[in-house]
Amino acid sequence: MSGLVLLLVFVTSILFFLAVFNALFFKNKQMKKRVQQYIFEEEHTPESKEKMKPVVEFRLAKERIRKNLRKKDKASKIEMKLHQAGMPISPEEFIMFQWISIALTAGILYLFVEQWPVLIIGAIIGFIIPKVVVAHRRKKRIDKFNDHLSEMISSIVSALRAGFSFAQALQNVEREAPSPVREEVQQLLKEMQYGSSLEESLNRMKDRVPSEDLDLMIQAIVIQRQVGGNLAIVLEKIVHTIRERVKIQGQIKTLTAQGRMSGVVVGALPAVLAGLLFLVNPEYMMVLFTTPIGIALLIFAGISSIIGFIFIQKITTIEV
Repeated sequence: MSGLVLLLVFVTSILFFLAVFNALFFKNKQMKKRVQQYIFEEEHTPESKEKMKPVVEFRLAKERIRKNLRKKDKASKIEMKLHQAGMPISPEEFIMFQWISIALTAGILYLFVEQWPVLIIGAIIGFIIPKVVVAHRRKKRIDKFNDHLSEMISSIVSALRAGFSFAQALQNVEREAPSPVREEVQQLLKEMQYGSSLEESLNRMKDRVPSEDLDLMIQAIVIQRQVGGNLAIVLEKIVHTIRERVKIQGQIKTLTAQGRMSGVVVGALPAVLAGLLFLVNPEYMMVLFTTPIGIALLIFAGISSIIGFIFIQKITTIEV
C-alpha cells in the first residue's frame, strides 16, 4: 500500500512539473490572449493586477538571469546548444528549468527516503536532467540532419546540372527538404540575403550543426569557389562517400548491439533492482540510507556503475 502511495505521489509530481514547464516556457498558446488584451484595451482591475504579479515576477527573474549570463558569457554557449537541440526556449528559461528540476527532484527523493543527504543527491540529479535532455535532443536532431544530408546534396547536384546557381539550388532544397535541413537552409539563405558571404554563412551553419559530413561538404564548396572546378562532380563524390559511411556505421551498430545493451544493463540494473527491493521491503533498504556505511556503499556503487557504463560505451563506440 505504501509503495502505491509513493508511486501516485511520483506520478502527480511529474504531471505538476510538466504543467509548470508548459505554462512558463511554451507561451505561444497564450499569445492570442495577450494580443487581444492590447487590441481591446481591457481595463486592469485590482483582480487582474493581482493575477499579473506572478507574470511580472517571472519576467524580472528572467531579466536577472539574463544579466548574470551576460556577465559570465555563458548565454551564447547555452543558446547554441538549445538551437542544436531544436528547443524553442531562451538560455534564461533553461536556467529556470534547471532550478525547477533541482527543487522537484530533491523534493521527490526526500518524500521517498526522508533523509537530508538525499536532498543533495536529488539536487545533483535535478541539475543533470535538463542537460541530459538537451544532449539527447541535440544528438537526435544532428543524426536526423545527417540522415537527410545525402538527399540534400543530391538535390543540389541535380539543380546545378540543370543550370541553376548554387543559391537557387539552396532555395530548391528549402522548398523540398524535411526538418531540420529545411530550417538550417532557411537560416543560411537569410544570412546571405542580409549581406553575409556564402563562406561565412556556411561556416556559421557548420557551427550550428556540428556534423562531419556537413563539414566535408562545406570544405569542398569553399575550395571549389577558390580554385574553380565542377562543383556538381565534387558533391556527387561526397554523396557517395557519405552513403558508404552510413552503410558502414549501420554494420558497426549491428555488430556492437550486444555490447551496447550490456552497457545499458550494467548502468540500469543496480538502480532498478534497488527500487524494486525498496518497494517490496522498505525497512530492509532503509539501512543503506540511514547509516554512514550504507551511504558510502551507495556512493561507491553509483560511481562504479557509471565507470563501467562509460568503459563499455567507449569499447563499443567505433568512429568511421
